[in-house]
Amino acid sequence: MFFSILYFLLRLVLRIAPADDSREREAEILVLRHQLSVLKRQNPRPKLRRRDRMMLAALSRLINRERWEGFIVKPATILRWHRELVKRKWTFKHKKIGRPPLDPALVVLIIQIAKQNHRWGAIRIKGELKGLGYVVGVTTIRMILRRAGVGPAPRRGPSWSDFLRAQAGGILATDFFTVESVFLKSLYVFFVIEVGTRRVKILGVTSNPDGAWVTQQARNLAMDGDLENLRFLIRDRDSKFTAPFDEVFTSEGMRVIKTPVRAPKANAYAERFVRTIRAELTDLVLVTGRRHLQRLLADYEAHYNSHRPHRGIDLDAPDGLGLAQEAVPLDEVRRTRVVSGLISEYRRAA
Repeated sequence: MFFSILYFLLRLVLRIAPADDSREREAEILVLRHQLSVLKRQNPRPKLRRRDRMMLAALSRLINRERWEGFIVKPATILRWHRELVKRKWTFKHKKIGRPPLDPALVVLIIQIAKQNHRWGAIRIKGELKGLGYVVGVTTIRMILRRAGVGPAPRRGPSWSDFLRAQAGGILATDFFTVESVFLKSLYVFFVIEVGTRRVKILGVTSNPDGAWVTQQARNLAMDGDLENLRFLIRDRDSKFTAPFDEVFTSEGMRVIKTPVRAPKANAYAERFVRTIRAELTDLVLVTGRRHLQRLLADYEAHYNSHRPHRGIDLDAPDGLGLAQEAVPLDEVRRTRVVSGLISEYRRAA
């Protein structure tokens, strides 16, 4: 009943008003304002595009600020839009003041030089860059290395990988790996690998690798003349490697290097061979006993040294290292299966 009386009075007031264009415009404005209030209740935060903001900010200068409540946003928002438009008006390209930035490729080269030469400081690197035609300040080089996490030169000692790579021609690495037989008996395989040539020699297989047995295998290796031109022996801190074992190698003029505790990367070449032989042999067969395993290892050792390519020596085989290979006619290539048929070799037909 109340809304009906209110509606009747509103119609009466509108009839009393003079019937001209101004009344029609005022009515239209009232309709628009009422619709705007309805929209505000339904969507208090409408999404405005950039042109909508520009339009509202420009028209706001034509309306008195006291009547800005008709906008769907707050007055502070309109003022912020206007400031952004003014800021966009006065933006222009200008030259940056200061040193020009270094070429990203040059930054990568500086970091690479520092990592590859652990004893070089910033001044030494600057001299090397000068020889290449690049002038870079010492402070800039130090800042680049600091950001890359590369410490000062005296603290960047050679890593185990760098040491092994530099002395690869005279290093012999040794280690054990185990094989479980069909009857769940653990068999220990003792081997050595020449780091420079990747040549492997299986020294023995036993179920009880005590210190005396390991020392005897080292003596057999020395009697075969396989320790010539070798300077270092890398081994872990296993208790099976006793003092008499080390004396066998020191008597041949070699130096025994013990790896740090729990540091498999220090004996990376031996560890990599263990992974290879497991993936290509021991994980694929059921070993019945020690003699069966010895036959398999003998066949794999011959394949590993005479035919298998190694990425560390440019995909050559250890026995054919540095030898030029002649192309084999395709119609003469034949497949030979070795190591109980697990591995294929491709050679010229006999």
